[in-house]
Amino acid sequence: MTIAVASGKGGTGKTTIATNLALVAAERYGYVTLLDCDVEEPNSHIFIKGQKVKEEVVNVKVPEVDESVCTECGACSDFCQYNAIVSLKGRPVVFKEMCHSCGGCSLVCQPKAIHEVDHRIGMINFYSAGKINLIYGLLDVKSPLSPPLIGAVKKYESKNALNIIDAPPGTSCPVIEAIKDADFVILATEPTPFGLNDLILAVEVSRKLNKKFAVAINRVGSGDDRVHKYCKDENILIILEIPDDRRIAELYSNGKTIFENLPEYRKSFEEALTKIDGVIQNG
Repeated sequence: MTIAVASGKGGTGKTTIATNLALVAAERYGYVTLLDCDVEEPNSHIFIKGQKVKEEVVNVKVPEVDESVCTECGACSDFCQYNAIVSLKGRPVVFKEMCHSCGGCSLVCQPKAIHEVDHRIGMINFYSAGKINLIYGLLDVKSPLSPPLIGAVKKYESKNALNIIDAPPGTSCPVIEAIKDADFVILATEPTPFGLNDLILAVEVSRKLNKKFAVAINRVGSGDDRVHKYCKDENILIILEIPDDRRIAELYSNGKTIFENLPEYRKSFEEALTKIDGVIQNG
């Protein structure tokens, strides 16, 4: 089973929810894999501290042109919808960072002047933290495309245990890549106008993907009740509420988890996991 924690905007508490749920799951099931797919700025490892096991370089395929064979026909440039290979009255020029690795340019090249080579986009780091396996991707600074790296991280989902995905913020391609195969999606939000606006977008995405989902509201008490009203009107389950507690903010700023340091909130995360189990089992 895979649970993804997503949000329409950043700063709503995705990592807080993902890491604390991982601790609950590890205690309940004995084993859990936490995959941090927020590859542009992963931070789950700050809260789930463990021993680094290994790291892996992630490459994608990009075209390379053999100029001795190229006839300057321009077919590759005409084919590429991302302008990753351009031929302007001369040899094709490849912009590796714009390439989506579809391989189409090499297929349309009649003289077979194009072949594919590896191009590094980032790293995957593997940590062992007791009953939690933490795997997170880290996109190279110069790499603009994160979905291929997110996909590479997700290949390490466990088939025999619970997986929890810390997804990127927003509702664009990286989020789709992160949550598209999840069995359940938790949408983290906050009780503010911005929180509601971006929650509505995230709900629309979840519905288009036919995902089972629920909402988790962070910093309850800091805003108003507009998110609660929206969820009631849309018949959306609120699976978790985290109060606006200064102690939680202090723990977060010091890389510490709610579950391990504020026992009075343990039950909320335990009940959230129980509710998710119920929703999935009941279809």
